[in-house]
Amino acid sequence: MRPFREKISLAIWSLTLSVFTVAVFHGPFFRQLRQSLEGGANGVILTVSAAVLLLVLDFLLYYLLVYLFRFVGKCIVAFTLFGDAVMLYFVNTYDVLVTDEMMGNVIHTQYSEASGFFSWTFILYVLLGCVIPCIYVFGRKIRYGSWKRFLGTVGTSVVLLLAVAFGNMKNWPWIDRNAPVLGSLLAPWSYTVNTFRYLGAEKRKAVEEIPLPDVTAVSDTRDVCVLVIGESARQDHFSLYGYPKETNPYTSRDSVVALKADASATYTMAGVKAILEPYDKDELYEILPNYLQRAGADVSWRTSNWGEPPVHTEKYYHKSDLKDRFPEEDDRYDGILLAGLREDILASEADKVFIVIHGYTNHGPAYNTNYPPEFEVFTPVSNTVEMSKVSQEELFNAYDNSIVYQDWIVHSVIGTLRSIPDRRGCVLFVSDHGESLGENNLYMHGVPFAMAPREQIEIPFVVWTSDPSLRVKPLEKVGQHHVFHSVLDFFGIESPVFDETMCIFAEN
Repeated sequence: MRPFREKISLAIWSLTLSVFTVAVFHGPFFRQLRQSLEGGANGVILTVSAAVLLLVLDFLLYYLLVYLFRFVGKCIVAFTLFGDAVMLYFVNTYDVLVTDEMMGNVIHTQYSEASGFFSWTFILYVLLGCVIPCIYVFGRKIRYGSWKRFLGTVGTSVVLLLAVAFGNMKNWPWIDRNAPVLGSLLAPWSYTVNTFRYLGAEKRKAVEEIPLPDVTAVSDTRDVCVLVIGESARQDHFSLYGYPKETNPYTSRDSVVALKADASATYTMAGVKAILEPYDKDELYEILPNYLQRAGADVSWRTSNWGEPPVHTEKYYHKSDLKDRFPEEDDRYDGILLAGLREDILASEADKVFIVIHGYTNHGPAYNTNYPPEFEVFTPVSNTVEMSKVSQEELFNAYDNSIVYQDWIVHSVIGTLRSIPDRRGCVLFVSDHGESLGENNLYMHGVPFAMAPREQIEIPFVVWTSDPSLRVKPLEKVGQHHVFHSVLDFFGIESPVFDETMCIFAEN
């Protein structure tokens, strides 16, 4: 390739790459910008200014990295191109916003979850957005120039940035108002800045949990409570709440009570934290399993998921642990979380037994892979991770089948507790957040809470108890924090932290 043998200046090299970046990776940004503008001359000025700003910012990034770090700088540039390509795929395919919360999801995503997003389209994005331009990045010979030229180029770029920025001073209020959404679509700045924002926030939170006041009294009844934490289950696809398709054929026969509820967040870590904590605060207080164990309860945790706060119990079973204990069980689905459940309860000598089952059943994008074939009651179903390319009927059917399977899991837990009559039983099913299924071109979850649609916030809160003297209050709406106080009340645990107004139970 003869042109690659000739050296070009670093400025031309950087400008070429920055033009490519703006043209290829910033399409979602400009689409959102166009939708946010009212048009007219000022709209044109803002659009042109944004294009110039992005061009100069990308130019400076590439120019500084390669001039200061040479080959290592090129490797960093290649990494940003890969990140840009991956981000573009997810933004275009799932219409996500790359916020600090979303980067938290990315950091904590397991391989099994991440692999569910791969497709031939994903590979094409990486090939065209990263692999091919990297041939230019590493193959083009560069003339770096003197320090004097370097300082002059950087200085000119900074002056141009300031000129464009201050030339739009009258638009600063509009920019500030729209910055959260627009900024989340700027590669590589969005995922870079928001990764550091998330890690900074986590570092501030990485302190020992704040202990709660000691329990003052515990009833002498023998009780077992199972908390089933759902993943991405949305309320309006449960027939218990009036959905026309029969997605709750099992629990509808179990005399359950379905309360309307709102999640406290749209992503797993914050949602699970809210289910387990007594207060709606940013600080990490002693969570429910740890508090109950300190009060003498037998606590165990069964999971195929991730994202919970630190759980202080030796009885922590990932599905791989349960597979080791019960090798005959199928670990492809959340049904394995029920393996040995009855035996473990019967083996416990404690008066209070608390079990958390944290599943994955309703998580996308491949909903059809989360349930056994016999639960595929609604057809046809979506069988691709590219959710925007299938009909809404297919997407709904796949998701609804996963709800049916989740319903069977909850029903099975209820059946297990019914088979142990010498213990008062209680089952709570609460989801960490809801799920978008194409409404307003949104998919899955993770939209910042302040602008999240109801599909990602409204969740199921299903209750069953074997105690006929215990009734569920006819509350208009509850939240995830009701779980903590309701479990304390069911166990007959008296504590200064207990809040009667946050309890769903009342004596008949």
